[in-house]
Amino acid sequence: MYKDLLIRFILGGAAVMVSYLITVISPWKILAGIFAAFPAVMITAVLMVGIASGSNHAAKIANGSVFGMIGGVVCVATVWTVLQVSGNWTLSIVLGLLFWLGSSIIVSSFRDKLKNGRRNILRPNVLIKHK
Repeated sequence: MYKDLLIRFILGGAAVMVSYLITVISPWKILAGIFAAFPAVMITAVLMVGIASGSNHAAKIANGSVFGMIGGVVCVATVWTVLQVSGNWTLSIVLGLLFWLGSSIIVSSFRDKLKNGRRNILRPNVLIKHK
């Protein structure tokens, strides 16, 4: 367990450090924003689960991360909008994180409902009780 935490800490810290260095060094400031969205947590999670539990479990983590990535778009849009309107970076970050979590859960739930509804359409006899 400690080895897993150490690897996550090193990879996550390296991603943050590289993002910061690009912000300071690069003449193209847009690169800092691009690297700030680097999916280091997702990659590390897939890597660690893959090592510990195999490819099938790693694929489930990667599949679930899609919802977090969609939420990331909502988070960025929220932070940018609130910053433009209020100029308050603290408020924009708090709202961005709340909207990230909420939108990720909503998209995940919506997908589950669609997936379950599609199963019922494709196999209507599942709902019929046979005597």
